[in-house]
Amino acid sequence: MTISSALNASVMGLNVNATRLATIADNIANSATFGYKRSDVDFSSMVINQRRSVYAAGGVSATSYKDVSGQGALISTGNSTDISIGGRGMIPVTDEFGVNETGTQRALQFLPTGSFSADENGFLRTLSGLHLLGWPAGTDGQISNVSRDSGAGLVPVNISVSQFSASPTNLVNLGINLPAESTLSSANGDPFSLPVEYYDNLGRAQNLTYTFTPVIAAAGATNEWAVSVVDGAGDPTASIASFNVTFNDNETNGGSIASVTPGAGMSYDATTGQVTFDVAKGPISTFIGRIGDNAGLTQLSAPFSPYNVNKDGAPIGDLQSVEIDAQGFLEAVYDTGFRRVLYQIPVADVPNLNGLQALNNQAYSVSQDSGDVYFWDAGSGPVGSLVGYALMESTTDIATELTNLIETQRAYSSNAKIVQTVDEMLQETTNLKR
Repeated sequence: MTISSALNASVMGLNVNATRLATIADNIANSATFGYKRSDVDFSSMVINQRRSVYAAGGVSATSYKDVSGQGALISTGNSTDISIGGRGMIPVTDEFGVNETGTQRALQFLPTGSFSADENGFLRTLSGLHLLGWPAGTDGQISNVSRDSGAGLVPVNISVSQFSASPTNLVNLGINLPAESTLSSANGDPFSLPVEYYDNLGRAQNLTYTFTPVIAAAGATNEWAVSVVDGAGDPTASIASFNVTFNDNETNGGSIASVTPGAGMSYDATTGQVTFDVAKGPISTFIGRIGDNAGLTQLSAPFSPYNVNKDGAPIGDLQSVEIDAQGFLEAVYDTGFRRVLYQIPVADVPNLNGLQALNNQAYSVSQDSGDVYFWDAGSGPVGSLVGYALMESTTDIATELTNLIETQRAYSSNAKIVQTVDEMLQETTNLKR
């Protein structure tokens, strides 16, 4: 009976508008929740028994969903581990039970933004108990080959293991001009010494002393220098390495290195321009320059000038803070100025972001509708860059929600009016028997 179908359709209308009202209430309640993605409802008509002479109302159905792909505005904060994504993608996290699980057993969840801080064990987590996940870096700060289509290689980020750190020196760069007049036959042959500080494997400061002695011929100029190295961590009177450097004096590349003759126990790599020898801590390299190049050691008609001398490594330092860059590298910053990469935070993406399963605390998990997850380097492919010192605001717009609230209220009242009308019509039908 068409009157019955009208009643059923209006009851469906009441139900779907009640569902929409629930999403509006949720959106307004979370208008100040960081990382909240607004909920919405999609209405679909239902059609049954459509004939020209008789029309039966099919009604309406509702499908609720989260607009996960929507982007909220980013606001600046004072916390370096407040993390957001400037574009598409999600941050991988796990719950408190996943901290002690293996990668294959751990519950994998995702956040659009998160305010992380270290707990009593040094794990970075939100106040709601979600722990940040990342790929651990090696001692050299590099990330090894990792699986990008699963979370098996991800581990909870822990910064307490890096409270103190030291980095030994492996490379010394020498940018020095040696005076050309010192190799003339009339020169006095006095050597030039240059002490350079380096750091051993325990973070202690040691000294390498480079001594440059001109090789003087009976007449003219040899353009050759004998270089010896003394390690202050060992015998200060014994040379640990020695090599000879000859410089060009032609029109094309005068003053540049012509040849290097390494001494016993050391080597010279013409490609990198480095000599390598052993000190008390182990092997160390010194950049002196490539053949024919003007970087490194030069011999020009100018005074002895160490214009660019530096080295890598750092002494032992106390952890001051952790920061994350746009590529997702989480670095420890020490009071000595040394920075060390601890983890790389990838950005998770799925084919259908709106198909993710919504969980508590603005978290999401993979579902059948979302498709499989893939982990990108931040700022590459379709995903955005990671932004530190920032949180994402709720995607709820209060004005829009209040407008939708008015529409929903009117629609609900109209459907209720249909129920009342059908009731009156059925009453008239009943009265026909009287």
